[in-house]
Amino acid sequence: MNTATPRTNRRRGPVLSTAAAVCAAAAAAAGLIAVNTGDATGSAAAEPVAAAEAASASDAGALVWRDEFNADAGTAPDPGKWNVEVNGDGGGNDELQYYTDSRDNLAHDGDGNMVITAREGNPAGHQCHYGQCQYTSGRMNTAGKFEHAYGRFEARIQIPTGQGIWPAFWMLGGDFDQVGWPDSGEIDIMENIGSEPADVHGSLHGPGYSGGNPITGSYYHPQGWAFADTFHTFSVEWSPESITWFVDGNAYQTFTPADTRGNPWVYDHPFFMILNVAVGGTWPGAPDASTQFPQQMKVDYVRVYDLG
Repeated sequence: MNTATPRTNRRRGPVLSTAAAVCAAAAAAAGLIAVNTGDATGSAAAEPVAAAEAASASDAGALVWRDEFNADAGTAPDPGKWNVEVNGDGGGNDELQYYTDSRDNLAHDGDGNMVITAREGNPAGHQCHYGQCQYTSGRMNTAGKFEHAYGRFEARIQIPTGQGIWPAFWMLGGDFDQVGWPDSGEIDIMENIGSEPADVHGSLHGPGYSGGNPITGSYYHPQGWAFADTFHTFSVEWSPESITWFVDGNAYQTFTPADTRGNPWVYDHPFFMILNVAVGGTWPGAPDASTQFPQQMKVDYVRVYDLG
């Protein structure tokens, strides 16, 4: 089935619409550090965890779901695992892309990757919330096909780059249809805006801490190297008491119910996963003359472990 979920802007205002629903860790020597936020936006202060003290539990956990994307070049996402979203509603963030089901925007590359491609132009004449669409891209989710509570959710990704480019690996509560956003909860495992190539973000959105007021932190490459230069592994380990974020096996922040500023901790039920590349929006801003198209997000695998 095709589904559409709202995308929640983590820096600015609330969702404008509620469209219908929808590995092993690398060594700590990867050379990355955490940057914790506790600013006026209401972001809770993250608590960095030494990688040596937070070794990947995926080695001991039971693998409960995976997609290795080992399919022929030009083929669509596995329909038994993924829904492909088709819409130009802007995701609640004034995004500029039209999400298509075209292989031009979502396809296996034949080398073990799912490739989400953002393109400039609109040869099919798609209509977006602002009129004739200027860009196309891809978005897919596991709603109704795989939803899981707790464990390690992990993907190995090479992200795109450029002003106005917004890749993400994230999750929404499976009760989104019933309770809406943000009451369903949202876990952003990895977000990046192309104007900040060395910085990735991990956030929680829930009732009382959503939109421009999430619980959030970021992870910065100390050499200033772009995350788009190569593949990196992005993951969370989620238990009833806490959620911890990792980049390449390095734990960089943990949030608990104590961080919700007295608001509900809504991470106690199954969530589904989403992969997408947005173009534009109120957080990253629009592409400009420096932005090169097409831009591709390559996903080597997505795996989920039950950590017991």
